[in-house]
Amino acid sequence: MTTFGRRSPPDASPTAMGSPSGVLLSMSSFSPVASPPPTDDDSPQDPPRPRTAGSTRNIVVSLLLSALVLAAVGALTFDAGAFRRLLQHLRPELLAAAVAVAFARIGLGGWRLSQVSEGRLSLRSGTRGQLAWDFFSSVTPSVVGGGPVAAFYVARDEDLAVGESAAFLFFCVLLDQLWFLVAIPLLILATFAIDLLPSAAGAVGGWSLLAYFGGLLLWAGLYAYATLVRPRLLVAVADWCVRWPYLRRFRETVMPEMRAYFRRARHLGSRPPAFYASGFALTALTWLARYALVFFIVRSVHAADGVLLFARSAAMMLVGLVMPTPGGSGGLEGLYALFIGPLMPEALLAPTLLTWRLLGYYLFIALGAYLFLHQLHQRRADGAPPH
Repeated sequence: MTTFGRRSPPDASPTAMGSPSGVLLSMSSFSPVASPPPTDDDSPQDPPRPRTAGSTRNIVVSLLLSALVLAAVGALTFDAGAFRRLLQHLRPELLAAAVAVAFARIGLGGWRLSQVSEGRLSLRSGTRGQLAWDFFSSVTPSVVGGGPVAAFYVARDEDLAVGESAAFLFFCVLLDQLWFLVAIPLLILATFAIDLLPSAAGAVGGWSLLAYFGGLLLWAGLYAYATLVRPRLLVAVADWCVRWPYLRRFRETVMPEMRAYFRRARHLGSRPPAFYASGFALTALTWLARYALVFFIVRSVHAADGVLLFARSAAMMLVGLVMPTPGGSGGLEGLYALFIGPLMPEALLAPTLLTWRLLGYYLFIALGAYLFLHQLHQRRADGAPPH
């Protein structure tokens, strides 16, 4: 059986990339994702590396934005006396479950990368790759995602061609789109049974959110259809776009990448159903772990409605996919206050928000930075040029 991602066949890349613009940017501005890996007769040529995605400046900006919004939420809502009284009802077993699902998300993401590579990445290597992906996603805008830079990390970590590691991430992005095709209709149906959309959003905000969900659903369906059924469709659309006068200068860059995308998509379409089923199952578990983190944190201090809490956490994270700030910092804190805040006493908003960001954001920056710096020092010790 032909192994997915090996050098001989044409191959096929979060978003978290997950978001529409993140996928498009990863295909257009990062050439390895869209260019085929070298064959046995070709010498690998790595493209120019992204320059700023993992920079110290981006890390500082993302942390500062998050801290500023956290401080504002705390100043407006925190009441020390009320918090102490509410803390008497703390359920430590649920807080421990929150920590467990935070780490389970890392392991599931690593397992998924190992599975889609069909043995090219071990579980340990896949977990390191997932941590790198989460780290770079935390220091780049949510609409871009950290996948392009994470492909470089995986390639250097395992001595793979960059195009080969990018192919694994490309497939994970496709699996995320398939998950959205299932999750979004369920959330839209849920609006008929529960108050999924916060009342603070108002009628206009509520309809806007539903329109956004519809647009995201349309994008996910188009992406999956164009990748698995009609890969020539996106090639034709790209060809039409770069014929416009103002875009014509990008034609020589875009079209070779789109043709490479077509070859990758054809390879994806040849995989057996079991390959997709196992990948989708791991993707579902990964996203459910993200939603469960909010659920366990809030339920550890307050008996909020479990179904509504879980559904709102899912809706909040879908909206967070289009945040323009690094890692969604600042914006996600605001979304938490909007979606989750009304489900608990006001005094608990800032502490639970801080706990969520510690386990779902700062943790990944710390672990990812450690891995990235460790690899950098290791390569310098081996005499390789730093990346």
